[in-house]
Amino acid sequence: MSKTLILLGMASLLALSFRADKPAYNLYDSEGKKVKYQKMIEEISAADVIFFGELHDNPIAHWLEYEVTADLHKLVSDRLILGAEMFEADNQLLLDEYLGSEYEADKFEAEVKLWKNYKTDYKPLVEFARKNALPFIATNIPRRYASMVSRGGFEELDSLTAEAKRFIAPLPVSYDPELKCYKDMLSMHGMPGTGGKPNENFPKAQAIKDATMAHFIALYLAEGKKFIHYNGSYHSDNYLGIIHYLKLYRPGIKVATISTVLQEDIEKLEEESVGLADFIAVIPSTMTRTY
Repeated sequence: MSKTLILLGMASLLALSFRADKPAYNLYDSEGKKVKYQKMIEEISAADVIFFGELHDNPIAHWLEYEVTADLHKLVSDRLILGAEMFEADNQLLLDEYLGSEYEADKFEAEVKLWKNYKTDYKPLVEFARKNALPFIATNIPRRYASMVSRGGFEELDSLTAEAKRFIAPLPVSYDPELKCYKDMLSMHGMPGTGGKPNENFPKAQAIKDATMAHFIALYLAEGKKFIHYNGSYHSDNYLGIIHYLKLYRPGIKVATISTVLQEDIEKLEEESVGLADFIAVIPSTMTRTY
């Protein structure tokens, strides 16, 4: 066999074994059709509230959050409001003071309750808001109150003071256990406090988080503004979770959703993710994690 044939054979094997490029993600619309990033930005910019459903430990999701935020800001300027699940409502004053440059990052980071991946994944968003004088809203319920619901149901919140209730969605919170996002949680086993059995209060804790985040989005969304909210994808997938409550608080509000999923093959959206959101970022399952 000639050297030419050998080289051609090796080239063919390489072509079959490796892609010519290595995309870090592909974007799909709700029907599973590939879309361009710019088209997504143009479409979501027409919404009142944009939900970015992230995978908490995924670096591509966090990079996309920053890029989407920056590109929305180019379109809507100071009409943009940022908000996140990762900040609890009782930290709003500290966040406001930091955004107003009343003290430096080291003091802020020492006093506020931060997720362990704050510096790599959420600090860039906070700094973007600070640099551009944009509001950043701490939307989530303080975790101690969510834990109360997880242990004993919504009734546990009745004993809180009026001051404490300022950081929670208005009580009583409506709850539909038949919503897919909550019904599915009952099928999960091994959750904290379950003893291996479904904990009926666990989806209620999720619901109080969803309701509280929706409450603060509705509260801070002024007329003519755009609100981008960062949350775990489960809180907004299938247009449920936070969105369910937001539409109760603000009927007629226009929302746009982005979700992130992992797949071995990112060249086609898997059937289970079709309809998950308006736009789905599909990321290789081999992607590294931030923690």
